[in-house]
Amino acid sequence: MTQTLPRPDAVIFDIGNVLITWQPEGHYDRWIGEDRRRAMFAAVDLHGMNEQIDAGGDFRTVIYDTAAQYPEFSQEIRWWHDRWLDLATPVIDRSVRSFHALKARGIPVFALSNFGRGSFALSEGRETFLKDFDRRYISGHMGVTKPDPRIYEMVEQDCGLAPNRLLFVDDRAENIAAAQTRGWQGHVFTSPDTWVACLIATGLLDEGDV
Repeated sequence: MTQTLPRPDAVIFDIGNVLITWQPEGHYDRWIGEDRRRAMFAAVDLHGMNEQIDAGGDFRTVIYDTAAQYPEFSQEIRWWHDRWLDLATPVIDRSVRSFHALKARGIPVFALSNFGRGSFALSEGRETFLKDFDRRYISGHMGVTKPDPRIYEMVEQDCGLAPNRLLFVDDRAENIAAAQTRGWQGHVFTSPDTWVACLIATGLLDEGDV
């Protein structure tokens, strides 16, 4: 027998690749060419560098220290900091519209994102909708990243809602799996259209809202 899930009391958005495109390789391809980009990403663990920032490391310091270790690519590595707003773009329009539609219906909307303190400050300065969440759980401020169970526990303790009343959307299956282990409802983001269909299926939005 299929269990019917309760209507969520709040929706929790990941940000990267759900609300804002996060595909740095494509931007570097345009800046330095695919061959040099592949060589750089093979030599330097740039995503690991970014994870240090997401966990609370200083945005500029982590990147510039990494750049100093790889003189061949030092300038390009520093661009991760210096050209951040060119890396974290564009917004995913229909996903952002779903965010606004939920807000318009009075449904609490939270953010839960692996994002650095300094990089998030830059992004919210341009993408001002990031300031409109009812609650924001940003890993750089929390000192823990998804999918560590602790970050989900911190969200539960802060918002006070039952886990099965939380609907979480994230592009990484392991992050959704960790949330579901705690009883959260989850949706692995693959496209804004399937995400909107999920919101309609749960009764949070209607056809035509987005």
